[in-house]
Amino acid sequence: MQVPFYRHELASEDAKLVADVLSTPFLTSGTVGRAVEARLCDYFGTKHALLVNSWTNGALATLLALGVGPGDEVIVPTQTFVATANVIEILGAKAVFVDVDPDTLLMTAAGVESAITSRTKAVIPVHLYGQMIDVLALRNSLRAHPNIAIIEDSAHCFEGELAGDKPGKHSTCAIFSFYATKNVTCGEGGAIVTNNTPLYEVLLQTRLHGMSAEAVDRFKLGAYRHWDMVRMGAKANLPDLLACLLPRQIEAADKKWERRNELANWYEANLSDTPIRLPKHVGNAKHARHLFPIHVPPGVRDEILAVLGANGIGVTVNYRAVPSMAYYREKYGYFENNFPVGEHWGQGTISLPLFPSLTTEEQKYVIAVLKNKVTPLIENTPDRRTTT
Repeated sequence: MQVPFYRHELASEDAKLVADVLSTPFLTSGTVGRAVEARLCDYFGTKHALLVNSWTNGALATLLALGVGPGDEVIVPTQTFVATANVIEILGAKAVFVDVDPDTLLMTAAGVESAITSRTKAVIPVHLYGQMIDVLALRNSLRAHPNIAIIEDSAHCFEGELAGDKPGKHSTCAIFSFYATKNVTCGEGGAIVTNNTPLYEVLLQTRLHGMSAEAVDRFKLGAYRHWDMVRMGAKANLPDLLACLLPRQIEAADKKWERRNELANWYEANLSDTPIRLPKHVGNAKHARHLFPIHVPPGVRDEILAVLGANGIGVTVNYRAVPSMAYYREKYGYFENNFPVGEHWGQGTISLPLFPSLTTEEQKYVIAVLKNKVTPLIENTPDRRTTT
């Protein structure tokens, strides 16, 4: 049996939405996108939302709006996608890594506090795999540093909640991804939500080259209107051609989450009696269930990846610890024991197929391969450690 890592659910009815945009004279960011931004405000309960063409460019626009640059530091967790750190380095600032909790793999307030210096400009907590960090607790721990911005990396956490709060409520802003494999997708894209009106007004400019007016505004009176460049900005706006794919998915997000949660619960129940490790659940939280990661002994991880591939099961690695990547290791001289939790998890993690259209038969097959072919490899390896 062949089981893909991911299967999107965009269909012919979505193609019609694109055709509707093509029938208008306006293809870039316009009225369609603004309607989607209003939907996002309703969903997250925030004052403002801005569509962007990727999480990465949205984060660049945000850091530019906050004035992050050379000499500044931004604190990030070891366990995340490289983009979280890369956007900081691109601007000439320094990504300061902190290790993660060994059970949840999330950044901790204590870890952040230990990394703060006079140069710290922001913190980027990552809601890894769909579990939310306690942003309110993090905000409270930073009371002595009110000028440090909190930028939630919510690329995995569209439907997530903690104590009933969604991303964006207690932070400076939250940034989402609509990449091809995300729970809500338009192939490439993202969004920023915030309750900070001054930040929002600056983001309108840093999202589009620092320009004083977007195209839809420059032509809305039927005649050309002059614009100016008032600050440095990125090219981060999302065109209506892609934004049109989002409303139906936003409306169905929580219903689709129910199916992913059901699948994830079934994985957990069936793997509980195996030596495969799973991250611990955060209490009082709604897990967005973006990814389903497992951890196996690092010494046999690559062999297990090969076995899963040979049996037609699509998997990936999310993620190797960012400080272990060649760029960061060589630039800052990191060693494996600098971030033991993140390094150990990154050396043994594998993400299994998890998407709403995954069938019962497909999932049973994945579980059977894990139990019958992967578990014996773990049991027969000299080092069966799945924790540090």
